[in-house]
Amino acid sequence: TGPKVDIAVDPLEGTTLCAKDMAGSIAVMAMAEAGSLLNAPDVYMDKLAIGPGFAPDTVTLDMDPAARVAALAKAKGCQAEDITVCILERPRHSAMIAAVRSTGASIRLITDGDVAGVMHCADPATGIDMYMGEGGAPEGVLAAAALKCMGGQIYGRLLFRNDDEKARAAKAGITDLDRIYTRDEMVTQDVIFAATGVTSGSLLAAVHREPGWLTCETLLMRSKTGSVRRINYRTPTHTV
Repeated sequence: TGPKVDIAVDPLEGTTLCAKDMAGSIAVMAMAEAGSLLNAPDVYMDKLAIGPGFAPDTVTLDMDPAARVAALAKAKGCQAEDITVCILERPRHSAMIAAVRSTGASIRLITDGDVAGVMHCADPATGIDMYMGEGGAPEGVLAAAALKCMGGQIYGRLLFRNDDEKARAAKAGITDLDRIYTRDEMVTQDVIFAATGVTSGSLLAAVHREPGWLTCETLLMRSKTGSVRRINYRTPTHTV
């Protein structure tokens, strides 16, 4: 009986992090008016993100990695050595990592969890200035939802390795396979975003267990109001 909505969800972003009890795994959900979230197929997406306060297209996916660092440093009024870039540690990113290192910029390598990696760009406390690299397309939409609430820019381009993946895009209604999506094209309307910490990280505390109780921390944001709330809650384990 209520309004129709789009829901994007990753019940455990950073499964390997959780399995190894490493920092940074979260449960993530975004909700918006029906038809306003990009129906991203399960393929890779080339992503580039920076925090708030910069002119549109300060950095773009058409720039090479070194040029992105130089452009952001110029916009911030600093040197390339003062920029920190977050990149998912994968063999496919070896050339990108080398290019960023050649500028003198610092690199924060993450093993998993690129939604949180993108969110780090919009949180000054993390020390991350930019995120770049290839990761899951559905996670790109979740990251765009987060930045629509926090501020910042993200660009995404779908990547296809075979005809089966192109068919997934066609099934999702995507016809322009080379399109570069901006944040507001991936998330066109007001969105509510929530992330709950599973293992401890720079954004959220871990689930804490004690006899009979679970304590969790959730980050709840809404783009329309710009509200950012941190909710700590304790619940009996028999209700979970």
